Amino acid sequence: HGLTVDKENNVWVTDVGLQQIFKFTHDGKLLMKLGEVRIPGNDSIHFNYPTDIAVTPDGSFYVSDGYRNSRVIKFSKEGKYLFQWGKKGNGEGEFNTPHGIDLDSHGNVYIADRQNNRIQKFDSNGNFLKQWKNDRAVEFYSVSVDPKNDNVFGIDYLTVNDTLIKGS
Repeated sequence: HGLTVDKENNVWVTDVGLQQIFKFTHDGKLLMKLGEVRIPGNDSIHFNYPTDIAVTPDGSFYVSDGYRNSRVIKFSKEGKYLFQWGKKGNGEGEFNTPHGIDLDSHGNVYIADRQNNRIQKFDSNGNFLKQWKNDRAVEFYSVSVDPKNDNVFGIDYLTVNDTLIKGS
């Protein structure tokens, strides 16, 4: 479902079908696997349809666990659970399908909060900083931050007449 390449050229994958995340070398050797095969959950070792991963410069990483859990989890570079934040809702720090995730050069975390049609920004400890609501389209699917200038880009979803799909 999600694909990220870190600064060491490792490839990170979220698999919503298996309820797992994987870290591979660039040539495909498995380095890390988290979650239990096809066993959903809401604790420190289970996911429930994880959507995306963002890796920090020190190798720790955040997982948006979006479709059922509406949370963001931070792990150490070794894959040890550190903490999490979020719950289902539409308030600050709440999510309705955290779908995409990225980091800026200061370590802030950006979440494409899909069904709430917004991007939320948090510090590295999960404290809410600000949000951008989208009033032109239906949902925000993904977010990306330009590492040179910290410009934030969002990918949203717009349909016309319930059939024609257009991104805005």
